[in-house]
Amino acid sequence: MTLPELPPYAHTPKPYTGPSFEATMALRKQYLNPALFLYYKQPIMIVEGSMQYVYDQFGRRYLDAFGGIVTVSVGHAHPEVTEAASKQMETISHTTTIYLNNVIAEYAEKLAATMPGNLKVCYFVNSGSEANDLALLMARLYTGNYDALALRNAYHGGVATTMALTSHSTWKFNTAHSFGVHHVKNADPYRGQWGYDDPDAGSKYAEELTEFIEYGTSGNIAGFFAESIQGVGGVVVFPDGYLKEAYKRVRAAGGVCIADEVQAGFGRTGEAFWGFETQGVIPDIVTMAKSIGNGAPLAAVVTTPEIAATLQQKIHFNTFGGNPVSCIIGKTVLEIIERDQLQARCAVLGKRLLAGLRKLMEKYEVIGDVRGKGLMVAIELVTNRETKLPATARTAAVFEKAKDLGALIGKGGLHGSILRITPPMCVNEADIDFLLEVLDRSLQLTADVS
Repeated sequence: MTLPELPPYAHTPKPYTGPSFEATMALRKQYLNPALFLYYKQPIMIVEGSMQYVYDQFGRRYLDAFGGIVTVSVGHAHPEVTEAASKQMETISHTTTIYLNNVIAEYAEKLAATMPGNLKVCYFVNSGSEANDLALLMARLYTGNYDALALRNAYHGGVATTMALTSHSTWKFNTAHSFGVHHVKNADPYRGQWGYDDPDAGSKYAEELTEFIEYGTSGNIAGFFAESIQGVGGVVVFPDGYLKEAYKRVRAAGGVCIADEVQAGFGRTGEAFWGFETQGVIPDIVTMAKSIGNGAPLAAVVTTPEIAATLQQKIHFNTFGGNPVSCIIGKTVLEIIERDQLQARCAVLGKRLLAGLRKLMEKYEVIGDVRGKGLMVAIELVTNRETKLPATARTAAVFEKAKDLGALIGKGGLHGSILRITPPMCVNEADIDFLLEVLDRSLQLTADVS
């Protein structure tokens, strides 16, 4: 049987001379928290990366079609990012914001310039969880209200406050964390009440917000959180007009609107630089992480001057937020995305990917839905297209087989029945065709799994 072949690539990985797989696994088991999990029944050890590819300790190359969990934007070990970080490390690697430094100021100006409306003030932190935690604090301080709304199936982080915003039982510990946070029905056109064929689905889903505010809160709320496209939940794309209608209802109840762009931002959708722009809205607060730093620990909250000013009521400080190394990386990433027109490339490659996946859907009944925008795409596998029962075992088998054939993809959804495809934005047409061939072969070879 002929196996799919990775496209040619002019990079020779360095010989790996570190601890063996077995020694590394032993160290991990002894010294790292057992809650940390590994992908795959036979895990791989990644020791090097180059643009859209990663290499194991033996030098085997894989297409990273998950982008380090939607994090690698311009490419693994991108030479310009590496050079910028190295030069900054040689200059000064840490100042904190209590001293003036040009790097954070210049980066904030460049990041703010990508934003519409009056979203012009940046606060840098280190992770998406921190960004959403800070956004919730800002919303409550600015509005004077306490209750916050989020969507079912959402993921907004794993610290106490963001665990409250998250709506997946698999990510929520049985501790006190959900004070004042409520979850409304998800605007899911595949599994929800109103589907792809209903032109009014967006407004119908949004109507439930008004009902919940009236019956489930004091009538006044602090804010509404929504990922522009749900990521961990399985790349759920809202019906057209949903956020526009939802934002109207939230603002009528005194709340602010928070767009979580941790996964959908930085041009990945192809249609727009920010995911919320595909819904025709301008939020009051935007949170971002992952692609912002191409793997560096960097995240941000961008909001209006009026909302930002609320933090002056007390001392608020983040030791590593705005670190000059992270900020120079963030600035370089923005420059590369703009110069290389990666948003436009996401649009082109996303169309190619979605078209190929829809052909696979015609071939394999197990594919219940294909969805996404640009290079944020998912395939949902079901045991039956009518009942839509999750095909969890088949998904796991396809996931494993794809790795064996040379492509790393992700999983998502409450039942782990959704394959997530979010490669670095530097992939090319040959990579997309290889990935489609891998998925085709993986679905074919797992036909007996149920």
